[in-house]
Amino acid sequence: MRFKLLPLIGCFAFVNAVLAEPTRVLIWDERQPRQAEAYDNFLGNEIATRLKASAKDLELRSVAMDDPEQGLSAANLDWANVLIWWGHARQGEITPETARTKIIKRLQAGTLDLIVLHSAHWSTPFMEAMNERTRLVTRQRYPDSAKGRKINFEFIPPPGRFPPASDSLVTPAFYALKRGRQVATVRVDLPNCCFPDYRADGKPSTIAVKSPGHPIAEGLPKTFPVRQTEMYNEPFHVPDPDAVIFEERWESGERFRSGMVWNIGKGRLFYFRPGHETYPVFKQPKMIQILANACRWLGND
Repeated sequence: MRFKLLPLIGCFAFVNAVLAEPTRVLIWDERQPRQAEAYDNFLGNEIATRLKASAKDLELRSVAMDDPEQGLSAANLDWANVLIWWGHARQGEITPETARTKIIKRLQAGTLDLIVLHSAHWSTPFMEAMNERTRLVTRQRYPDSAKGRKINFEFIPPPGRFPPASDSLVTPAFYALKRGRQVATVRVDLPNCCFPDYRADGKPSTIAVKSPGHPIAEGLPKTFPVRQTEMYNEPFHVPDPDAVIFEERWESGERFRSGMVWNIGKGRLFYFRPGHETYPVFKQPKMIQILANACRWLGND
């Protein structure tokens, strides 16, 4: 195959045109009726409107569970660089197969990055992404022996979407058994993707930036309030993240790693905890700034 060399000025123009392309963001929202307590036109549409007003370098689409193909058509997902996901009461309507074939496959290939908000910790895409990360970590932790002996892995899913007790073994958890001196069998309890304590009383929290040099935290003060929110309390049953960007605390003593990043194959996932549907969290400019920062960083592969 032969290529023609462009004139130098033409090369610069081409590079600038590529760099100027907007990051394409697909916002997926369950559009739960209770959102009307805080938002006139659903939470996802609120995020889209505010991102459009403040982040001109983002191109946005807002879709919903009740759209054709649950909003997850190939046309939408192939268009998007970043998918923002909010869900709560209808998590089980997205099947594991849908999440794996439509979202996780693209995430692993690096063609789509994912932002998961608040109660979507129990969304099917987030759970499947955490399962995939756990399988990867397991095989790195327990490689096959140099003599070619294969390890038998047993991956045990949680029995459903049930919160763990505060004194439970934190998942993912590993139970390895030896044959002679070599690990032969590993049982892995897959992550529950939940936490023992939560309280929807609308009391404020304070977010602290734990990774001030990270692009998601760009332009933010060291600490800032969430004026009304639901409380989540550690331990969060997820694999160890690659970065903790934010930590959230409440006056009653609870804490939560409220902004975390994982690499999933060639893609990246950012979980951001604030965002309960009955509190106007996404009317706060700093929440929108965080989402804009995350979209730019994730979409800038």
